[in-house]
Amino acid sequence: MSNRARGFTLLELVVALTLLALMASVLYGALDYAGRSWQGGEAKVEGTAAMRLSHGFLRTQLESQHPLRMRKMIDFPLLFTGSRDELRFAAALPARITGGGIWYYRLSVKDENDERRLVLERVLPDVDAASIPGFDKTEQSILADDIKELRLGYLGYDTLAARTTAPTWRERWDDPHRLPLMIRIDVVPKSGPAWPSLLVAPRQAPETGCRQWDAGGERCVGMG
Repeated sequence: MSNRARGFTLLELVVALTLLALMASVLYGALDYAGRSWQGGEAKVEGTAAMRLSHGFLRTQLESQHPLRMRKMIDFPLLFTGSRDELRFAAALPARITGGGIWYYRLSVKDENDERRLVLERVLPDVDAASIPGFDKTEQSILADDIKELRLGYLGYDTLAARTTAPTWRERWDDPHRLPLMIRIDVVPKSGPAWPSLLVAPRQAPETGCRQWDAGGERCVGMG
């Protein structure tokens, strides 16, 4: 009997190619899922790191908040005001950075080059000026990118309320004589979960920055 070489039939070739295509599809899907999981994990780690660094920096700055007052303005107002989406305060700058000293800061979210960033601006205030310093020419630190919203809250007493009443949270702080008891900072990124709330209590009492403090009226009546 003669031996003849037997090749693949057309049906066998179609079945083999179909199986190969299915295996390639499954492999590609697995690799794509692994890649997206890896990228998602990296993004989450980067976001967590940015949150922790920002929280640590803000806590350090706000806890060193200094009750700096304008010496030539009526009632010697504190350099501290707050709204729902912006906070202005005076605090110390480490000596290794531009010589240190007490600077005036503004925390807000700014639109820069089609990006929303959490920014801390600073200016060196002139406490002998006739008006509160502005932020026209500032130095700034970018704390985080891709931020959707900044929400701020302030715990304290109403200006005219008796001390027998409990302090309450509000979205604005404009008392020129007293600091809030607590500051709450909430940051919502464009993607991912909101950051945990940061709660900070200013360490120094407002009378620290005043030479003649009226304890009954809780106000500064003289800078000396």
